Amino acid sequence: MERTESGESAVVGRGRVRALTGGAGADAGGGAGTGGAAGPGPGAGPGGGAGGGPGPGGGLGGFTAADRAKQRGVRRMKAIATGALIAMAVVFALATWAEKSGAGAWAGYVAAAAEAGMVGALADWFAVTALFRRPLGLPIPHTAIIPSKKDQLGRSLGDFVGENFLSQQVVRDRLRAVGISGRLGTWLGEPDHADRVTEELATALRGALTVLRDSDVQAVVGEAITRRADAQEIAPGLGTMLEKIVADGGHRRIVDLVCVRAVEWLELHGDSVMEAVTGGAPGWTPRFVDRRVGDRVYRELLRFVTEMRDMPQHPARGAVDRFLADFARDLRSDPATRERVERLKREVLGRAEVQDLIASAWSSVRAMMVAAAEDERSELRVRARASLLSLGRRMAEDDRLQGKVDGWIEGAAVYVVTTYRNEITSLITETVAGWDAELTSRKIEANIGRDLQFIRINGTVVGALAGLTIHTVAHLLGA
Repeated sequence: MERTESGESAVVGRGRVRALTGGAGADAGGGAGTGGAAGPGPGAGPGGGAGGGPGPGGGLGGFTAADRAKQRGVRRMKAIATGALIAMAVVFALATWAEKSGAGAWAGYVAAAAEAGMVGALADWFAVTALFRRPLGLPIPHTAIIPSKKDQLGRSLGDFVGENFLSQQVVRDRLRAVGISGRLGTWLGEPDHADRVTEELATALRGALTVLRDSDVQAVVGEAITRRADAQEIAPGLGTMLEKIVADGGHRRIVDLVCVRAVEWLELHGDSVMEAVTGGAPGWTPRFVDRRVGDRVYRELLRFVTEMRDMPQHPARGAVDRFLADFARDLRSDPATRERVERLKREVLGRAEVQDLIASAWSSVRAMMVAAAEDERSELRVRARASLLSLGRRMAEDDRLQGKVDGWIEGAAVYVVTTYRNEITSLITETVAGWDAELTSRKIEANIGRDLQFIRINGTVVGALAGLTIHTVAHLLGA
């Protein structure tokens, strides 16, 4: 049985014309109840009443208010197309009766046009209906194409997109035609736009620094520094650096400074030297002897460091040079010295104070970066804005830079589409495969069904004109 728009049932099979026209009418308004009735059965209209709730969509989404509004438009067009079919049937019946009643030759022409119009209307009704359901509910092969071939259509759509939109040459040609670098440079060269980008970058930086936990970052930084220091032997590098410093005489300024400070200290702390010497003397020596010895030691020390300070060629300076040169050589080539340095390095890195210093470095850097990101007048944001403006002007004016940037963008886009094309197209096929077949058919019909009904109307008109032309030609040839 077919459910008409008025809700009455019409028995299929009460005459060929009546059954076909009844089917068309049912297609126009099937299931138009307002009580949220269930969706259509085979051969019914686009399903469910205007107030019916959506069925499961498998990710497609329910039958929305916009879809129902479009569905009402489809029903109106179906009613018009079905009305044209009924009008042709009525005209055919009247013209046939008039021809048999001797009304004249004109009746034959009208009957032929109406008959062909009915045929065209019925043929196009069948073709349009077969896209979405089985006409009259009959199991006719190659009907209900969208519900039954949904997955195949999804695969075909995915293949079509992959071959025609995600090919390497198409992506390159399209990006080259757009000229992204030039447009981006022109846009970025505007001060307001540079301010906006700077603000967004500062917000992103603050967000990233806020999300990161200090303990995690500190652990990562500390572990990375420790691992890098453990993995690389520092003694040879230190030896090479020290050797270069000695060869260039860079250590002499340090020796000069030490000598100057030593002279100043001895001049200010002569009593301390005297006390140290006399305090270490044996108890059986006379005091005046201890003082004489202490005074002599103090004067000799003062004379020695003063001569080192004032004589660039002092023997002690040469001894320092030789010591440092020998030490640099040992750092590079003596296994024992290198091992001692490595042991000292591990001991230093293992100390809690050093690990705390490494950990606290991140806290200081983080606080500095957050403060700079929040302050619009900070050096970081000022330099970032100036860099963006400069980059924008260069990208807008420098053809060579534009070519490089466009090449990078094209290369990145081509890599993405060629590497992940199957994943992108599978998103289409898997999404379509997850849709509910009936709801998919209903949504597609709601969106394109109105235009498809024009095919039925055009089929009626074209069929009538074709029938009239054929009848006229036949009569002319017969005459």
